[in-house]
Amino acid sequence: MPETRNLFLIALAVLAFLLWSQWQQDYARPLQPTSRPADQGSIGDVVNNIPASDAELPTPVAADVPTPVVNDGMPSSQPGNNSTTAINNDDSELITVTTDVLEVQIDPQGGTIVSAKLLNYPVEVSRPEVPIQLMQRNLGTGNYYVAQSGLLSVNNPAPTHLVRYQYQQNEYRLAQGQQQLQIPLNWSENGINVTKTLTLQRGGYIIDTQHVLTNQTAQDWEGNRYVQLQRTAPTGSKGGITDTSRYSFNGAGYYTPENRFDKLKFDDFAEQNLNIRTSNGWIAMIQHYFMSAWLPPADSVETIGSAIVNQSGTTRYLLRYQNTPVRIASGQTHQFSSQLYVGPKLQEQLKDLAEGLELTVDYGIFTIFSKPLFIALDWIHSLVRNWGLAIVILTLLIKLLFFKLTERQYKSMARMRKLQPRIEKLKERYGEDRQKMSAAMMEMYKTEKVNPLGGCLPILVQIPIFIALYWVLLESVELRQAPFFAWIQDLSSPDPYFVLPLINGIAMIATQRMTPSPGMDPMQRKMMNALPFVFSIMFAFFPAGLVLYWATNAVISLAQQWFITKRIENTV
Repeated sequence: MPETRNLFLIALAVLAFLLWSQWQQDYARPLQPTSRPADQGSIGDVVNNIPASDAELPTPVAADVPTPVVNDGMPSSQPGNNSTTAINNDDSELITVTTDVLEVQIDPQGGTIVSAKLLNYPVEVSRPEVPIQLMQRNLGTGNYYVAQSGLLSVNNPAPTHLVRYQYQQNEYRLAQGQQQLQIPLNWSENGINVTKTLTLQRGGYIIDTQHVLTNQTAQDWEGNRYVQLQRTAPTGSKGGITDTSRYSFNGAGYYTPENRFDKLKFDDFAEQNLNIRTSNGWIAMIQHYFMSAWLPPADSVETIGSAIVNQSGTTRYLLRYQNTPVRIASGQTHQFSSQLYVGPKLQEQLKDLAEGLELTVDYGIFTIFSKPLFIALDWIHSLVRNWGLAIVILTLLIKLLFFKLTERQYKSMARMRKLQPRIEKLKERYGEDRQKMSAAMMEMYKTEKVNPLGGCLPILVQIPIFIALYWVLLESVELRQAPFFAWIQDLSSPDPYFVLPLINGIAMIATQRMTPSPGMDPMQRKMMNALPFVFSIMFAFFPAGLVLYWATNAVISLAQQWFITKRIENTV
């Protein structure tokens, strides 16, 4: 098959793949998750009551424990409980914490993370002073994305995410040589004392969250810890082919050792009320390049739940896990621990934080190809320290891997090119009789031992590799805003001067000139001649990293085809 037809085949395959991806986003429905019903009758039992508003919380149910009284939509830990207040929407009184990689704001009400900025990830290369803001509580624009945590008890005082904590200062900043910041928040009621401490480390995106409860009453305290992520659906997508993030998953994710990683689109929250009991699981909100995730301590047993919350005129999507209730005897202290990850989807870091967390970098059905490609690309980058150069070297390695297949393809094409004069004579002899023309050509191919389809297999084998590499370049935050050289300062954005699409177009035109095209009618020839221009226009909107791979591949293929063709033509 001629090289131009191979390119056309790739274009159709990529188009079909993108259409399939969009169809999956719009219409595919994920399988219902398997849930385990709570085992009624032990202290570890939990029933996940889905909230009707931000103020309502999950209700633990344990043996011999009454259901709590609900007053005005808020759970009361005991009659007359006044520890909860109206939700604080005033951002004037927030605790600001700044490390070398994070700037977070904490609301003293509940100790809720209401803002998180990633200082090493600017919105645009041209504006390095404006960092990505992953979390925010901007009710005026409808953008709401927060991380909440608290304790809940049926008949004892407990600090939910609605209580107001006492705090020491409203600003913390990591000093030179300092390795961590600790932000203590204190709450006390009727002999129950709780210190909620948030700890941030230098260079890290983990926020350790601890609730230390001391029971100074005469009776046992019984309750559980819960953590949750709550957000509105993201807005501001550009749409169209220029916005590559639209092909990346945006929604909720959760992990259980039994069923591994699963995703929940925002559109499916109404149909799936998760109620999954597991151990060593986690929950996350995922978007292009970035994520947040609550990670429980090792060997904890928790219940994962989801809900839609309608409040303040907005629809919010809530994902929560809560551990089984514990009993704390009088005079005893207990520590509840969780970790909140807020940051980029850095694969090397994620795999060390929790089992399966690196799966949030979602390559879809091409993971079997994409994962090894990223590992190879990351290894090359560790040697050359330039992602663009790493892409070029990886392209060379892929060409070497498929060298024999490609050589067979170009040898077949070179032999067909050598037969071109004889094919033209057949056209003159048989004129418009296409049936006799085809029969004569096949007889000639058989005599000369030329397979006209000899070039198909190599290109078919390489299509999955190309699409897999597309997902690597699309999903890997490591390549986001990574510079190559000169005018290319962001491999995740289009080439600003269209140099790479132009190089690719020139290589395609040169390839066409060397490629035989027997039996092609005028309309087909026009379509093939238009392909370099179509690809150049299409690649003008693709990430420069992907076009760099394609252009490098086109130039190497051209050189390889020229060498093999000349060698075949010079043989007697």
